[in-house]
Amino acid sequence: MSMYNIDDFGAKKNSAELSTAAIAAAIAAAGEAGGGTVYVPSGTYRTGAILLGSHIELRLSPGAVLAFSSDPADYPVVESRWEGVARQVYASCIFGANLENVAITGGGRLDGGGAPWWERHRNAPSELEYPRPKLISFDNCRRVTIKDLTLVNSPSWTVNPIRCSDVTIDNLSIHNPADSPNTDGIDPESCVNVRISNCHIDVGDDCIAIKAGTEDTPERVPCENITITNCTMIHGHGGVVLGSEMSGDIRNVTISNCVFKQTDRGIRLKSRRGRGGVVEDIRVSNIVMEDVICPFILNLYYFCGPRGKDKYVWDKNPYPVTEETPNFRRIHFNGITARNVHAAAGFLYGLAERYVSEITFTDIDISMARDAVPGYPAMMSGLEKMARRGFYLGNVKDIRFHQVTVEDHEGPAFYIENGENIEIKDCQSRNTRVPEELVRQVTVTPSQEDLSGDEGQAG
Repeated sequence: MSMYNIDDFGAKKNSAELSTAAIAAAIAAAGEAGGGTVYVPSGTYRTGAILLGSHIELRLSPGAVLAFSSDPADYPVVESRWEGVARQVYASCIFGANLENVAITGGGRLDGGGAPWWERHRNAPSELEYPRPKLISFDNCRRVTIKDLTLVNSPSWTVNPIRCSDVTIDNLSIHNPADSPNTDGIDPESCVNVRISNCHIDVGDDCIAIKAGTEDTPERVPCENITITNCTMIHGHGGVVLGSEMSGDIRNVTISNCVFKQTDRGIRLKSRRGRGGVVEDIRVSNIVMEDVICPFILNLYYFCGPRGKDKYVWDKNPYPVTEETPNFRRIHFNGITARNVHAAAGFLYGLAERYVSEITFTDIDISMARDAVPGYPAMMSGLEKMARRGFYLGNVKDIRFHQVTVEDHEGPAFYIENGENIEIKDCQSRNTRVPEELVRQVTVTPSQEDLSGDEGQAG
């Protein structure tokens, strides 16, 4: 396949001048020839948005840096999604729509120059007519490959394939500051057949988040057939997160052979009334976590985002089951170790009208932090901070715990509020400060009082 060196099209290495036009010319030349490799040699090139074409590989040499502009004028407005809703947005730093066989590869670096975008978002959001660019986003593309790159300082989400099929994401190093807003690592959204492997992710929001649109997007497209393996996640709000945008359904996901360290939360599923959709057939295995608030969260009262404080979301009384009622079911955890856990060993809370169901925990070993920092295991109205708690279950049924150990906890290892068909077999409670019962099961009837005391919670 032919090679198109951006220098041959007038790109300016190590210059303040933008090379946007030169890169676009190289992509156009490759496209006219039926496809090819657009090559970025070593050196730093400043650029605005890059719009790729079908059958194009953008290859960055080791030592090559694409440094993206912070001027909104350098980003055309395109139709895509923002937080699960179809709308006009600034094009991503690298963007493509309705493409086939497209790739970004090589040992180079993409620098999104995110700091000015983060500052506008925090202090002057009205300055931006449209949502911030992502670093890489493809919309409605087939056969997408992103591999062997270092990605830093994304203006918002870092890698966001939307409505794509046959996606390979491999050997990426993603680094965004811990305080950078909404800088998720990898977010496959309404995609099918996605393989994420061998990535190191250290970001300011969720490391990997699987999404499928919200109730405000009429087009309900599932995210399904997703594999995540051999990744390390550092910092961030969650290691691997499913939702809260899941109205199109999320199914057939495997997460294996990963390490989470200081990711706030580990495996996190979140949604609420109004979203509809189902999260089902999820398998998580061979995971090590360290210094997290809570390793396992399945929460159907998640309140962040538009309309999240409405009574319809926080009310613990049962509502009629409709197509707007979300569902979590058939989710299985196996072979997981979590050390220095702060708030709770796990938090599962279904809706009063639709319980979280068919969940298994097998061969799980959890130890609580000796000097635990109290925190919220999940974003749910009326929930108080916890420290060193065991598993907290509410509105659950058909749950099995086999060979689960909880160490250094306070209170029961398993607290069950409104549970049906709960099996706890060959489980242990170790080194508790005060001897406690292994299991405490209660039935709670919700009251009509306002439970919206949620100040101070984040993420």
